[in-house]
Amino acid sequence: MAAKPKAKRKPAPQGKAKSKGKPPATAAARRIRRFFTTVTVFSIIIVLFFWLVPTMAERAMNRIEGSGLWRVSEEAQALHNEVIVADLHADTLLWRRNPSERSARGHVDLQRLRDGNVALQVFGSVTKTPRGQNYESNSADTDNITPLSVAQLQPIRTWDSLLQRSLYHAEKLADAAQEEPGGFLLIRTNADLDLLLAQRARGQQVVGALLGVEGLHNLEGRIDNLDRLFDAGYRMASLTHFFDNDLAGSMHGVDKGGLTPMGRQAVRRMEQSGMLVDVAHLSHMALADLIEMAERPLISSHGGVRATCAENRNLSDPEIRGIAATGGLIGIGFWDGAVCAPTPAATARAMRHVRDLVGIEHVALGSDFDGAVTTGFDASGMAAMTQALLDQGFSEDEVRAAMGGNVIRLFSRTLPRD
Repeated sequence: MAAKPKAKRKPAPQGKAKSKGKPPATAAARRIRRFFTTVTVFSIIIVLFFWLVPTMAERAMNRIEGSGLWRVSEEAQALHNEVIVADLHADTLLWRRNPSERSARGHVDLQRLRDGNVALQVFGSVTKTPRGQNYESNSADTDNITPLSVAQLQPIRTWDSLLQRSLYHAEKLADAAQEEPGGFLLIRTNADLDLLLAQRARGQQVVGALLGVEGLHNLEGRIDNLDRLFDAGYRMASLTHFFDNDLAGSMHGVDKGGLTPMGRQAVRRMEQSGMLVDVAHLSHMALADLIEMAERPLISSHGGVRATCAENRNLSDPEIRGIAATGGLIGIGFWDGAVCAPTPAATARAMRHVRDLVGIEHVALGSDFDGAVTTGFDASGMAAMTQALLDQGFSEDEVRAAMGGNVIRLFSRTLPRD
């Protein structure tokens, strides 16, 4: 059978290129692809910034050194389980964490407070800190909290308003109190404190939460804003933080002056409304002015004493006597700037000095947890302080007073009745 002749291929049309797959990209298409690639990369960077940077900052600033090293005897633990523990200062609300949820960062949350048998925690509102913050001299020209507020995606109203930052902190704590019934109990009145003590006496693990301001620069020059802070639940406030302001000089400011006319007006208004005046960070000149004019007890919420740690931010013996003469309290901190070493023993030594100088009724805890400090333990390890006080020769009754009894007594006398 003869083979069929092969068919002749038709020549390809002249001027037309063969087409295989997708047509080559035009210059415009390449530009569009580059644009979307750039936007995608930029978006990933932004997401990583807002997700990682605040977390990394907190991990670097709020550290624990030596946790697990502190011996707690069975006797000390049994006593600790019975005492009312109250701490006068923690900056937890500054950070992007839910205070009611256990966290691997920082020092304080509801669960760790329960683990440490803490009955009452004062939460401070930090609204501004200077760049290059130090104990010697700082101006008010810069602010670290503004970029932190933006990076943590706080409400826009907090980005340029110190007052709104404090109001947001109050809302944040109120939200945490609503999340878990029997968790946080907001303490605003004497009746709230009575309810807390009654619930604790029945074995409930409720934790009292009281709001304090760290520096009244958040008044933004308007004394009437004290009313807004009071209405938001604030019951303590220090006049200054790390820089001089319209009310007074700071211990770490440039001029370190005394009380201003606005500062004196604020003190009187606070005393009339039922807000305690906190002397923490106040300049020595302003503290002398305040002791002279005070008509209600003063509180040093967190700090140390020069007798055991010769840091300029710490209180001298005459200042301790002056605060005690008002019926006030000295809260001793847990970090090296306050007690020269982040150990329970160092804190207990400072507390012993206050006891020996002015009496046990003026001694209190003022940890500065979550305040960009390194401590020897977090809120769950508070039993280490009970042990340290016993080691310093405190009696059981003195331990009860220093660990929280004095704070409860003072708040019961000074909180508003309604």
